[in-house]
Amino acid sequence: MKTCGLPLKLSILTLALVLYGAVQSSARQNAPAAERMSASQPGSNDKSEQSASGDAGTTLHKRNWRYRINPSDTLELTFAQAPEFNQTVTVQPDGYITLRVVGDLPAGGQTLPELTASIKTAYSKIMQDPEVTVDPKEFEKPFFTVGGQVGKPGKFDWYADITLTQAIAIAGGFTDASKHSQVLLFRRISDEWSEAKIINVKKMVSSRDLREDPELKPGDMLFVPKNALSKIKPFLPTSSVGLYGAPLGF
Repeated sequence: MKTCGLPLKLSILTLALVLYGAVQSSARQNAPAAERMSASQPGSNDKSEQSASGDAGTTLHKRNWRYRINPSDTLELTFAQAPEFNQTVTVQPDGYITLRVVGDLPAGGQTLPELTASIKTAYSKIMQDPEVTVDPKEFEKPFFTVGGQVGKPGKFDWYADITLTQAIAIAGGFTDASKHSQVLLFRRISDEWSEAKIINVKKMVSSRDLREDPELKPGDMLFVPKNALSKIKPFLPTSSVGLYGAPLGF
């Protein structure tokens, strides 16, 4: 019995090792699938970030803003090494300025660094390495506009850190006909393209969470549409007004 006991114990140990190896191998094969499943399904933190930020496809670009020269702007040109060329010019309606000696030069739509470079290039034909500073004296102030169902639609001066809800307050607030849940924010991203985003101000205010209250940029436009009742009311027959006179709760 003692002679047979050792081989039996070795056989049991061998079988245990084989089973253990099979279990480990199966675990290793299943692990990548589990990891892929975890990677393909966002966690709770990802979901909260997505719900907070909204649809990524409607996120507005944060365009770096630089002032662009407009007609009627008044610019002061100062030449460090040639003060006889110092001058004050006004941008004409067609966007051109008239410079002493060198003549007309396009200026409208350019930033100050762009115009400074153009002026240096123009004067480099008659002087060596001209140094010029362009200082705007009278110019159009940055602005934003608010239209639609607000108390005072119009164009307003822009200042840093103005948010969408503050802009609506400046424009007189919502009217009874406004649709708070679909405020449109239009932003120009280039000379040819603009983009828009729908802001649910009603949800933002009711949840008392203003983290999603976007800051406005110069040139932004807000539009507050009419609610459903206000849209259909003008098309209702006069004789049927009594049938639809009760508020619908929009």
